[in-house]
Amino acid sequence: MTLSLARRAERFPDRTAVVDISEERLDAPDEITHEESVSYGELSRLADDLANRLSALGVDPSDTVCLVTRNRVISLGLLFACRRLGATFVPISHLLTPVTVERPFEVLEPALVVAESAQRDLVRSIPFDRPVTLEQLADVDPGDADGDSTATRSGDDSRPGLESDARDRPLLALHAEEGRPIATFTERTLEWNCISALVAWGLSSEDVAPLVTPLSVPDSLLRVALPILYVGGRLLLDRAFDPGDALTAIEDENATVLAGRKIAFRNLAAETSFATAVDSLELAIPDRSVSAEILEPYRDRGIHISRAYGRLECPTGLCQPTDAISSLRDDLPTDDGEIGLPLPDCRVRLVDGHGDVLESATTGRLQVSGPVVADGYVNAADFVDDEVDVAADADPTRADPDVEAGRFVDGWFDTGETVHRDDRGYYTLE
Repeated sequence: MTLSLARRAERFPDRTAVVDISEERLDAPDEITHEESVSYGELSRLADDLANRLSALGVDPSDTVCLVTRNRVISLGLLFACRRLGATFVPISHLLTPVTVERPFEVLEPALVVAESAQRDLVRSIPFDRPVTLEQLADVDPGDADGDSTATRSGDDSRPGLESDARDRPLLALHAEEGRPIATFTERTLEWNCISALVAWGLSSEDVAPLVTPLSVPDSLLRVALPILYVGGRLLLDRAFDPGDALTAIEDENATVLAGRKIAFRNLAAETSFATAVDSLELAIPDRSVSAEILEPYRDRGIHISRAYGRLECPTGLCQPTDAISSLRDDLPTDDGEIGLPLPDCRVRLVDGHGDVLESATTGRLQVSGPVVADGYVNAADFVDDEVDVAADADPTRADPDVEAGRFVDGWFDTGETVHRDDRGYYTLE
């Protein structure tokens, strides 16, 4: 097992990794895309080049690099560049406001903040004194990188020379939609999320997936983008979601997998070209926000549906098994709250209000554990609110009390959500 992009580039350097379908002009007509393909070899070289530029800017192992941008190829390049440096990559959502964008930086201490010029108003609110634009990053001379650091990135991101525990350092940190808390993921955790997605949905190198959510959210980066790249498939990347453009790309690129949230599934199905554009789609992976009614057009097209359940702290913990949800079956689950079965690498259990494990009960609070669960929060103790009553034996590494409840406790993540387990072993949110 390896997350190495360089290894994939060695095996299939010319295979297309990403197709950038973004419009070149903001006023471009709907359903017109301008494609730019990036091969695995080119993506690996980009990561190597970016690693040298980051090093030239003083980024060292264990440092944190933040990125504020819409979906771009460079987002993926910077993630793998940080892997080669032994640094931590933190994508900051461009959908945060000037008020909420300060929240991640209350606990982060970045060595560098990179941002696209279009986010200048948001960047002004970030408490950091030396942000670098993408254009400025491109002007950095990679030759200024430290010579020893450059030697460790000689085209192979296995990172020889770095400590043997590098795979257990935080490689990625993601914040909740409100800007906090921030969960960390080691390379091992990211790998297991990829493997679990491949097993759960049978993804292969033939799969093509459009990204209809920002790369800064876990159900985009960890549920779709990284698993597709891990298996050698192809991503369709757009700066921002537009249903007309997305359907054009789905049809032109023969996309096979669509994963997303309510707004994407609803708006795609509302387009007049939907019925013909999605002929190549084989699997739809909606999250729990997508109702059975919104999914009806997809069922009508014979597309398999596998609703997925995940959290920031566990990007994909449960899903409906694809072999049991064929659109041709009469017993297809339609309960909007049903989240299916645990993924192979996710353990679940039910607890009562005191946190005691319920051995035989069918309803209780959901806890998850396993290699797909985040490793913890960044400065978790800072999220404890003295005014909120917390049990004396509770782990203080719980989520921000201002957002949806959840905490890490004794090797488990307590979601704070009540679920019911039926006689099939399927779980449904209460």
